Amino acid sequence: MIDSMFEILGNINVIFYIIAYLLGGLPIGVIIVKIFANKNLLEIGSKSSGATNVYRAFADIDIKKAKLFSLITLILDAIKGLLVVLLAKLVGLDYATQYTIAFLSIIGHCYSPFLGFYGGKGVSTAIGSVLLLVPIEGVLGLLVWGVVGKFFKVSSLSSLFGVISGIIFTFIIPSVVSLPESIDINTQIGTHVPVVLIGLLIIYTHTDNIIRLIAKKEQKILS
Repeated sequence: MIDSMFEILGNINVIFYIIAYLLGGLPIGVIIVKIFANKNLLEIGSKSSGATNVYRAFADIDIKKAKLFSLITLILDAIKGLLVVLLAKLVGLDYATQYTIAFLSIIGHCYSPFLGFYGGKGVSTAIGSVLLLVPIEGVLGLLVWGVVGKFFKVSSLSSLFGVISGIIFTFIIPSVVSLPESIDINTQIGTHVPVVLIGLLIIYTHTDNIIRLIAKKEQKILS
């Protein structure tokens, strides 16, 4: 039994799964707010560890700092997802494993082992993790996120539109444009299950936001 355990832990895929979850779980926003504002981010606003809540934590101190630190959080959260997928590519892991790693990094962000299995909404880490797998669809999703955010100035709405549109693009783009295998989900793994699961996870983490959006009670935060 012990030998089997060591054999499992010695499997490079399993090692990457663990790294992806732990790296995704690093609570960047919580750390930044604690260091620079001496506040507990999990007791502020939505109690999320993500970039939008970091903005709230600094908004009553300095709007410029709020924008700066929320942007830094967004970028670093995205890098968490991007980095682990990049490492998987560099060591030659197959595409199915890369998508699993991407999903686990998002799971880590949403349910961080360092925060008692609590965390953020997963959007930034999802962006980073899929950019190396389906970059065209990822960039288009980012553009939708930016346009919706600029027009409506509601973070949750722009995030949901960006993620859902990105998933839709993974169905459309490969059917109308000839893509190299390295960035075509159909030739990579032949299924859209991973990106759909990512989308469902992020929709689930935004449940409260969706309820407030329907009730027209969601606050504007982007400016």
